Amino acid sequence: MSEHPFTSRSSPLARRLRHQAALGLEIVASGLSELWAHKLRSFLTLTLLMLGVFAQVVLTSVLDGVVDKVRTGFAGMSWDGTLVLAAKAPQTTLEKNRFAISPGLRIEDLPRLTVPDPRIMAFLPRATRESAIRVAHGSETAYVSGVTPNYAATMNRRIASGRGLTDEDQRQRRPVAVLGSTFASKLLGGVDPVGRKVMVEGVAFQVVGVLAPLTIFNDDAYADANGILVPLEAYMDRLEPTHRLDQLGVKLFSSRDLKAVSALMVDRARQAHHGVEDTRILDLNAEATRSYRNFMAEMRNWRIVLACLSGTVLLVGGVGVLSVMLISFSDRRYEVGLRKAVGATDQEIFIQFLLEALILAALGALGGTGLGAAVCRAIADKFPYGVVVNPFGLAVAWLVALALAIAFGLYPALRAMRLSPIEAMR
Repeated sequence: MSEHPFTSRSSPLARRLRHQAALGLEIVASGLSELWAHKLRSFLTLTLLMLGVFAQVVLTSVLDGVVDKVRTGFAGMSWDGTLVLAAKAPQTTLEKNRFAISPGLRIEDLPRLTVPDPRIMAFLPRATRESAIRVAHGSETAYVSGVTPNYAATMNRRIASGRGLTDEDQRQRRPVAVLGSTFASKLLGGVDPVGRKVMVEGVAFQVVGVLAPLTIFNDDAYADANGILVPLEAYMDRLEPTHRLDQLGVKLFSSRDLKAVSALMVDRARQAHHGVEDTRILDLNAEATRSYRNFMAEMRNWRIVLACLSGTVLLVGGVGVLSVMLISFSDRRYEVGLRKAVGATDQEIFIQFLLEALILAALGALGGTGLGAAVCRAIADKFPYGVVVNPFGLAVAWLVALALAIAFGLYPALRAMRLSPIEAMR
């Protein structure tokens, strides 16, 4: 029974496969030895390729991390299905005279404005001012915001230590405060502030809690992180004699009801203000959507810019590959001629030079990948979901590096293939 041609040791096909395998190993070894023989030249070329791949890997991965962080920040704002009733500035003299009749948006309006409605999840009145806040160790100008107990839970303001504001604080108008994380760190330098007192315009407020760090994408989040939250009634009694509110947030169960509830809230405010329509509605959901779209458009632009940057570095690295391979061809003309003289075919010489260019590119890409992965691991804790090497960016970097190596290695490989043995060994 005859042996299968793929397994027979005497088969011409088997001998050819062994020859090709041996030739491939010889080419790889020759390429590595050539790189080692010219260390500085090879290092400079590898550095350019490595930097190109490194830039592509790190920049695409970091951009993914930034997008995740921003997406988390937008989700943390809890703006979905939220509208805000705020004072409207008069545009004409007639409006200015009409608005003078109305006392404006005040805490006394809340019983009429906050009548329960099955479409409304929560009402979030808010008043904010900048004040000098003093503790035993120093003072700092920061934001003081009067809010209701349901504000923190509704707007995703997590408590890192202590407790939040309670209904009992609201009923008894207690002078208590929850500090923002940035403000607490800035003013107290890492000391636990719970149980301490802070002085706000001569009024002592006892600290009962500290907010967790916030991702800041709007003014309210900035004020919360860089200030303190106090019960709305205590704020009005002690800090705001006019009882003026900055805004009334309205959180809905469904975004589909935004238009209807907006009209309802404007109508309620008009009735509370003697028929004067001196308030306006802000659709935070639409604002968030518009801001997010603008952000994603900016990210697309940045991806194009950074891809061009890393592509330029890789292109320079490809020119380096061309330079290295041309010098290698000049130095090895005799070797090429000798190999042809002893039976090497043009195709084998061509493949040899092209593989050496690919080895050069692969080593540079490997170094860039390793360095990029290390950097991504080092900065992972700065992002909510870490920084994972972007597989698409990595694949593109490798493909571009290898494609450039082939493109720039073709000319030296063709010159070597077409070289006459007699001319080379002359």
